[in-house]
Amino acid sequence: MSPQPSDAAEIVGAKHASASPDATPTNQPSPRSIDSDSEKHHSNDGGNDPAIPGDVRAKLPIEDEIEADADLESEDDPEISQIPPEVRRIVSLHDDVTLPTLTFRYFLLSVIFVIPGAFLSQMNSFRTTYAPYSVFFVQIAANYVGLWLARVLPERPIRVPFTSWSFSLNPGPWSSKEHVLVTITAASGATGNQGTTPIAVGELYFNERLHPAAAIFFMWAIDATGYAFAAIARQVLLYEPTYPWFQALCQTALFETQNRQNKNPTPTARKQMRVFWLVLLGITLWQFLPEYVFPMLSSMAFLCWVAPHNPVANFVGSGLGGMGFLNLSFDWANISNYNAGVPLFLSPWWSQVVLFASFVMSCWVLLPAAKWGHLGSYSHCLMTNRACTADGDKYPVSSLITSNSGFNQTAYEENGPMYLGAHYLWSIFFDYASYFSAYSWIVFFGASKIRDAYRKFRARQANAGQGINHQYTDRLNVLMRSYPEVPLWWYIVLFLASFVSIMTIVGLDLLFIPWWTYFVAIATGAIVVIPLGWLYAVSNFQLPIGTFNELLYGTMVQNLSHHRNPIGASVYGSIAGDAWYRAQYMLQDQKIGHYMHVPQRAVFFSQVFGIILGVPTNYAAMRWILDTKRDFLTGEVEDAAHIWTGQSIAGYLTMGVQYVIIGPTKLFQQEQWRPIPYAFLVGAACPAIIYFLHRLFPRAKFHLWNTTIFFSGASIFYGNVSTGYFSRFIGGFIEHTSRAIYSFLIPYLMYWAYRYRYQLWSKYNFILAAAFDAGFNLNMLLIFLIFGSAKVISMPNWWGNDAGNVEKCYALD
Repeated sequence: MSPQPSDAAEIVGAKHASASPDATPTNQPSPRSIDSDSEKHHSNDGGNDPAIPGDVRAKLPIEDEIEADADLESEDDPEISQIPPEVRRIVSLHDDVTLPTLTFRYFLLSVIFVIPGAFLSQMNSFRTTYAPYSVFFVQIAANYVGLWLARVLPERPIRVPFTSWSFSLNPGPWSSKEHVLVTITAASGATGNQGTTPIAVGELYFNERLHPAAAIFFMWAIDATGYAFAAIARQVLLYEPTYPWFQALCQTALFETQNRQNKNPTPTARKQMRVFWLVLLGITLWQFLPEYVFPMLSSMAFLCWVAPHNPVANFVGSGLGGMGFLNLSFDWANISNYNAGVPLFLSPWWSQVVLFASFVMSCWVLLPAAKWGHLGSYSHCLMTNRACTADGDKYPVSSLITSNSGFNQTAYEENGPMYLGAHYLWSIFFDYASYFSAYSWIVFFGASKIRDAYRKFRARQANAGQGINHQYTDRLNVLMRSYPEVPLWWYIVLFLASFVSIMTIVGLDLLFIPWWTYFVAIATGAIVVIPLGWLYAVSNFQLPIGTFNELLYGTMVQNLSHHRNPIGASVYGSIAGDAWYRAQYMLQDQKIGHYMHVPQRAVFFSQVFGIILGVPTNYAAMRWILDTKRDFLTGEVEDAAHIWTGQSIAGYLTMGVQYVIIGPTKLFQQEQWRPIPYAFLVGAACPAIIYFLHRLFPRAKFHLWNTTIFFSGASIFYGNVSTGYFSRFIGGFIEHTSRAIYSFLIPYLMYWAYRYRYQLWSKYNFILAAAFDAGFNLNMLLIFLIFGSAKVISMPNWWGNDAGNVEKCYALD
């Protein structure tokens, strides 16, 4: 089913890349031979990367060296010098245009990996902590299954009925491009969907059950809108070689390693795979303990063990409703916790330090100040993100809504103003600060790069009629000239399909928002794609901006006499927020296709195919959660393990009532809300301060103290779970060695491994990342199938599963 070139000479000419513009056309690199001497030279030369000390490289066996591309011999070549060194060390500078892409094996494996992944990811989104369905797991497992299918499938052609089309069940050896496309499809479809949030809020709190067809089309449309938005930023961020997109580069490193292993397996390759499967099996079995049999392992509150009936010790030591001081977790869901926005295996150490510093400030400084130091004017509801009354009781937020979705002034006067706990209030403060900090940080640290990219974009307009790859001269773009570019009208059709879907649902008054606010949502989403996409491309940090979207929506509708249902805020936030999230993911996966020389149109198809498979599965997972965990999510029944707390859903409900029912104007007039507007000033000013400190003291590395990451970490609500962050911080020191050891004796092993045992670090880092996340998700699937799919089987209470409190914090209020 993949297109095949018709001219044999073009095929041979495209298999290898070289820099000989005088001998070949500009869109076809000339052939190049690689003799054994040059191969030997590169296998023994780790390159000039200063991160790999020369004495270490000299002591390593040849097979342990990172294979360098022969093109590195010509680093003065303009085609090569434009590519950053860290990219040149990883990405192949050759291409074979004859490799199959959209094959029967691709479609089969996409279905196998997307459907269970979409279900697990959506289920994870309702948990307090979670580890996502690992794309590294798909990347590794799909390679094994693909190799197996290439051996066992028959090679006979299959004709499509009533057409002249045919395809082969087995078009030849398993190709790296099929492998990339299966992984991209899983990354697109095997994820959660933010559109489930307003659907869940409406059903849990207002008994508003959206029709399944409308729900699925809404969920699909917001994903498709984001993918259409990618057309805006790809001109600036995708083809520019200086933007590495670190997550894409990480996956590319694994793709290249697997491709080499498939062609010529080595003892090192077999050892890597053995480590992967052993760690996956170990994590799968281990997670039965903290997740089901021995929940106490999820939060080891040592202070509670010493004084189980002391309220102060309980609050300080508890990780499930307290400060989490000196609290350790042996649950991978708590340690990895992707809610933090800084993946443990994939993020640099400095970003983990910044994140931990924000946790210390929020939990170990502000929480005790609010608990015992009278921080804030409201002393109740410190550890909840639900709205409360003046006396600290749960606020009946649904009573503020009339039958026609208006504001019930009588109920508001009876119940009084709606209060928020101090912790949730400063979470909102830092959330606003992080949003403005992101823009301010770009102004001071990234404006020149974006300006240069824009100038290049304007200069390219003079060469109309050529693909964008012809407007760059680095080797990677030269190779991609062999494939036709995705036409702009494909993105336009995708956007129009999503636009018609949402406008139809809004027109039927099923989504609780005025039709014109949809236009504002897509406009604001489009505006932030480039600046926040740039932040993600250069730092691997993705900023959540959901709270600001709700504030903006509330400002627009607060003076209306209709469309005052709080669900509307979540609908608006899903459209405006998820759209640019999806745009970033699409750009990231397209960058992987760019690095791996996969045809652009095949990548585009694989991404759209992913959401077609994933969205209905997301809806099915949400349906199961709402039907079986409803009492936990609404707070009517408390989950002893604090897993199904519904804190995220409750937070969206609270925001909806605040911004839609009460309105921003009335809200900011309340005493406890008056400091909140200063968050915008703090967020805008702090990057300026860091910038000037960096200019005054360049060796102090002030630029690593990214205020956006710090504020975003401080905006996390730790009221239900504050465990895992201390373990995460310690684990970050020893990253890529052992996650089961938490000791102050080994805080510098991660740095030591990266600096002085780089080959060991690079060889096992992503293998371990895939194994840990995949093992956790496999365990969740097994627990669901064994203990919860047909009949719920609860674990009997025992010392490690205490009915009173799993942490032994009996005096925790």
